[in-house]
Amino acid sequence: MAGEREIGRGERSRYLVFGASSVALLMSSIDATIVATALPTMTHELATSISWSSWAVTAYLLGQTVAMPLAGKLSDSLGRRRMFLLFVATFTLSSLACGLALNVYVLIVFRFIQALGGGGFMPSAMGVVSDNFGRDRDRAIGLFSSVFPLGAMLGPALGGFIVGYWSWRGIFFVNVPVGAALLVLLAWALPRRAERPRELAVDLWGSLLLSLTLLSLMLGLNQLGERGLGSPLPWALMTLGGGAGVAFLLRQERTSYPIIAPALLKRRAFAVVNGLNLLYGASAIGVFSLVPLYAFDAYRIGPLQAGTLLTVRACGMMAVSLVASLAIRRTGYRLPIFGGFALIAGGLGLLAVPDRALGPYGWLAMASLACGMGVGLAGPASNNAAIELLPDQVAAISGLRGMFRQVGGIVSVSVIAFLVAEQGRPVLVLREGFVGLAILVVAAIPAILGVPERRSGQRHAWGHGRGGDGKAS
Repeated sequence: MAGEREIGRGERSRYLVFGASSVALLMSSIDATIVATALPTMTHELATSISWSSWAVTAYLLGQTVAMPLAGKLSDSLGRRRMFLLFVATFTLSSLACGLALNVYVLIVFRFIQALGGGGFMPSAMGVVSDNFGRDRDRAIGLFSSVFPLGAMLGPALGGFIVGYWSWRGIFFVNVPVGAALLVLLAWALPRRAERPRELAVDLWGSLLLSLTLLSLMLGLNQLGERGLGSPLPWALMTLGGGAGVAFLLRQERTSYPIIAPALLKRRAFAVVNGLNLLYGASAIGVFSLVPLYAFDAYRIGPLQAGTLLTVRACGMMAVSLVASLAIRRTGYRLPIFGGFALIAGGLGLLAVPDRALGPYGWLAMASLACGMGVGLAGPASNNAAIELLPDQVAAISGLRGMFRQVGGIVSVSVIAFLVAEQGRPVLVLREGFVGLAILVVAAIPAILGVPERRSGQRHAWGHGRGGDGKAS
C-alpha cells in the first residue's frame, strides 16, 4: 500500500511539473505577440517613434534566438531544475523592470533580458519533462506543441484588453505574480534527482561568436529593408555576421565543449532536420505574422477582423497538434511532417489567390486554417525527430531547434520588408512571398525522407545514450 501511495504521488508530481512547465512556455509565447497591440500607446506615452518602440518586439525575438541554443547547453551542464528556476526568475524580474521603464531604451534592454529568460524555457522544460516522463517522453514533448499556438491566439487579444482597460505597463506586470507562483511551485515539485550538475560545458568564446553572428545577420537584414541596397551599413553588418559565423564553425572544431557538436554538423540528418526547421519557422513564426497586414492592405478588412485570422490559424494548430501528439507512436515522424508541409504549402498558396465565391475573409480564413493545421500536424513529429539526433541531450538539441526556427521567422520577415521597401508595392510583394515560400516548402518535401524515424517498439535512430559510432551522441 505504501508503494502504491508513493507511485500515486510520483504520478501527480510529474503532471504538476508538466502543467507548470506548460504555463511557463505559455507566458513566453504570449509575450512574443502581446506587445504588438500596445505599440501605438507605448510610442505616445514614452515620447518616441514607432521605429524605436517596434524594437520592443524585435529585441524579444532576437533575445530568444540567441538564448535557445545556449540555454540548452547550460541546462545539460548545470542541471535542468536549477536552470529552469533561474530562467523563470530572470523572465519575472525583467518583466517587472519592463513595466517600470521610463524610456524606450531601457524598455528595449529589459525586453532583451526578458527574452533570454523566456528563450530558456523551451530547452530546459524539454529536459525537465523528459526526465520526469521517461518512456512517455514523446507524447509529453509533443503536447508542448499545442502551447505555443495558444499563446499566439491569446497574446493579441489579452494585450488589447489590458491596454484598453489598464495600461501598456500592465502587459508586463501581469507576468510578475504568475512567474512568482511558478517559482514557488516548481521549486517544490521538481525532483532534485533531475539536477545533476556537471562541469560547465559551455564555450564562452563560441557563445559570443554565435551571438554576434545571429545579431549581425538579423540586424543587417532588418537594415537592408529600412535603408535599401545603397546603404553600406546593412552590408557591413552582414559581412561581420558572415565572418563571425565562419569563426564560430572553426571554433566548434577546436573547443572541448562545442555548442553544435562537429559530429552533428557532419550528419546529413542534422542538416535535413534543421533545414526543415528554418522553413517551419519562416511559415509559422515569420511570414504568417504579416497576414493581418495583407488582409487590411489588399481587401480593407478591419484590424479586429484581420486579427481573427491568426485566431483561426491558432485553433487549427491546437486541435491538430493535440491529436498528432497522441498518435505519434503509430504514425512515426515522417508521415505527419509530409502531411503538415503539404497543408502549409497549400494554405500559403491559397492566401495569394482569393476566391470571390467565399469572399476575401472567408477565403483567407480557410487558408489560415489550412496553414494552422499543417503547422500543428508537423510540429510534434519534427520536435521529436530533432531529439532523435541526441536523445541524451534533450535540452541542447531543443535549443538548437528553436534557434533555427526563430532564424527562419526573422529572415522571412526581413526579406519581405526589404522587398516592400525596394518595390513599394506591399500587396504584390506579400502575394509573391506567400507563393515563393509555398514553392520552397513543396521543394523541401522529398528531404523529409532524411528525417530520423522512430515508431512504437523501435530503438532510437542513433541508439540509446550513445551514437552508432560509439561516441557520445
